[in-house]
Amino acid sequence: MQKIVVTRHKALVEWLLDQGLIDKNTKIIPHAEPNDLKGKHAIGVLPYRLAVYARKYTEIQLRLPPEKRNVELTLEDIKWYAKDYRTYVINRTSFKD
Repeated sequence: MQKIVVTRHKALVEWLLDQGLIDKNTKIIPHAEPNDLKGKHAIGVLPYRLAVYARKYTEIQLRLPPEKRNVELTLEDIKWYAKDYRTYVINRTSFKD
């Protein structure tokens, strides 16, 4: 299954590489649309309304304080605020696009 990372933070990509969650060939996009995610393993911080389009979703739990939102994060920021990650397999019983 193809992986795709949705983030605008280069430091998060570095962290994902360090964690072994992705490799250097993994596609990285700053913003996602439903068609970008369909049938793929999406990794990042996505709202549920988008995550449900992926086949699998690995949520990176970034617990950012207000002053760190909407600013470029450093690798040190990511190491400090990335508390956990969880992977979900998405099975839809009904879905209307």
